[in-house]
Amino acid sequence: MRRIPRPDGPSGPSSSRPPRPGNPGNLPAELTRFIGRDDELTALAQRLESARLVTLTGLGGIGKSRLARHAAAILQDRFCDGVRLVEVSSLRDPQALEHAFAEALAPADHTGRPPRAALCDHLAGRELLLVLDGYEHLVAECAELAGELLRRAPGLRVLAAGRRPLGLAGEHTLPLPPMNAADAVDLFADRAGAVVADFAVRPSNEAAVAELCRRLDRIPLALELAAGRLRALSVDQVLHRLDDRFRLLTGTTRGALPRHQTLRTAIGWSHELCTPQERLLWARLSVFAGQFDLEAAEYVCTGPDLPPDELLDVVAELVGQSVLVREEGAAGVRYRMLDTVRAYGAGWLEAAGDGDRLRRRHRDWFLGLATWCELDWFSPRQAEVAARIEAELPNLRVALEQSLECEGDAYLGQYLAGTLWFYWVGCGRLSEGRQWLDRALELESDHDDARLKALWVVGHVAVLQGDTLGAMAALQECRDEADRTGNATAAAYALHRTGCLALVCDDMPRAEKLLRGALVRYREIGELNSNVLMGQVELAMAVAFQGELACAVQLCEDVRQVCGDHGERWTLAYALFVLAFAAWTGGEGGRARQLLEECLTIDHAFHDLLGAVLAIELLALVTLGDGDAAEAAVLQGAAGRIWPSVGLPLFGSRYFNQPHALCEERARERLGAERYEECVRAGGGLDLDQTVARILDRTQQVPGPLAAVQIAPPATSTPAASPSASGGGETAG
Repeated sequence: MRRIPRPDGPSGPSSSRPPRPGNPGNLPAELTRFIGRDDELTALAQRLESARLVTLTGLGGIGKSRLARHAAAILQDRFCDGVRLVEVSSLRDPQALEHAFAEALAPADHTGRPPRAALCDHLAGRELLLVLDGYEHLVAECAELAGELLRRAPGLRVLAAGRRPLGLAGEHTLPLPPMNAADAVDLFADRAGAVVADFAVRPSNEAAVAELCRRLDRIPLALELAAGRLRALSVDQVLHRLDDRFRLLTGTTRGALPRHQTLRTAIGWSHELCTPQERLLWARLSVFAGQFDLEAAEYVCTGPDLPPDELLDVVAELVGQSVLVREEGAAGVRYRMLDTVRAYGAGWLEAAGDGDRLRRRHRDWFLGLATWCELDWFSPRQAEVAARIEAELPNLRVALEQSLECEGDAYLGQYLAGTLWFYWVGCGRLSEGRQWLDRALELESDHDDARLKALWVVGHVAVLQGDTLGAMAALQECRDEADRTGNATAAAYALHRTGCLALVCDDMPRAEKLLRGALVRYREIGELNSNVLMGQVELAMAVAFQGELACAVQLCEDVRQVCGDHGERWTLAYALFVLAFAAWTGGEGGRARQLLEECLTIDHAFHDLLGAVLAIELLALVTLGDGDAAEAAVLQGAAGRIWPSVGLPLFGSRYFNQPHALCEERARERLGAERYEECVRAGGGLDLDQTVARILDRTQQVPGPLAAVQIAPPATSTPAASPSASGGGETAG
């Protein structure tokens, strides 16, 4: 039997007295192997050392009863009067509660005294652990009786397992989460092996088993029921049928508690214990995906039947019953439902005929949130905005889906996909953003402004991905339609992104002309935000690549000043990159490294893969200049791993690629081809987090004097990222 080390502490149950004879306890024997939950078992042992009432709370089927009984079996030697189990789930009459306690805890009493009095007298001098299970439907009565027993019997400790706390003074609650991923797979494999004799997790099925466990929220009951289905189905077949999990996951195991016979019954038991308002909120909250906050719930779910001033109390009750999980992170206090709980609530929402209305309210809330976040991106709250959108991404996806699937709402999907430009571009989501934008633009819309915004944003994303033809098509359409409709804002953005396209296609004179023109237009319409500042940084790149370093530095120092005034960090990182390029070109390797490390720190914080990989590429060359060719090759390998997640490496541009090519040429000369490739492969094994840590934690070396290196313009300005382009000119943009 598993042993748990007893924590030190003077307040724990006594172990100096031997167990009394005739006190074997009444815990049932375990019929299946107990798997996992090591951390929870240790936590329970520690809590019972310092507290006399410890309550395991959690959703139906999460494993509260099994864990409580297993822990009690392990801990029974600490209590000289043993462990006693009181199972309350089958009781319906509160009057029978005292008799149930007496039957489990005390010998038969024939004196005619009330059962409670006999219980208190029997327990008064005993050291005993009481396991109280399945009490949630009689929570008030159980709490009152358990409280009196604890007051009258100082040697009594109670380990309760239920879907909500008892609510007594001194109670320590331990919410039970789903199993961890490894233990969930072990549990499924163990139960599946009892059904299919030769079942094992193998390379051929391990991905399907892991996905099945994830889809079932790693809920032990759900995993055991799914394993039972292997009598007739394969793992893949079970996985494919999970869209109707409540019909699929039923069991026929004799002897199981009635509430554990099916997944629907286990979740439905929690539903029955809810008040009408709690059931209503449960159903309405099912429209959320992932996490949500209180403000979103208030907007989406309240109404005449659920007033806003009552919502907080109802949310608190659902948290107490483990229907909702409370979590706290970078975006503050948030709530979420397990997918299984959400699916149950969604069934009730559809049955009530209120699903469409709630989904529209959900979409409207997240449209407003995206609008606010776009405005707040250009502020000192930029990092908070990034964290908020990251936390809300599952809900934003649902809102996008809702907009694009509902007839007449395509313009809302175009608006939302375009408004999230700062997240797609600034937080490493280019590929996903492109998918939503392309899908939105496939739909017809009578709202020109929303479509024009989606067009220039998809053009921007396509430029960064190295998709020259896609960018040209979207930006040209945007410019034409903006001129036709008189939308000066869209015209300015389209001109700006066309200049950016010329930049990555190596047409520096044209890029300079277009970008200067866009900045003039921005000033004319009073536009100032991160995009506008990025246009100035891109102009600095264009002039730097033409050898005008002083002009590039001045442009970026101006951007640096404005960023400081507004608390803007994302565009600042790109300005620092250009300043580092200028410093390195001028032979200031130490200053270049300092600027690039600051740049990389910002990019990594935003998870901006493009900014980060550009910084790493240039840092490789700076590192080579410091005399460490091997480390330079490692950084090139690390950058090579990141580029596929961004798009065409270095945009296919000769200008952007020249530092990389120079670094590779010189590193190969110093290391030899074999050693160079070995270092590149080593770098390819590093993820972004490891690469950033390697760079920022590296012992700084004082670089020796570097010869100034000037990158000469390539011999041609043919758009390098376009496989079919034959020249520059207006048609190329």
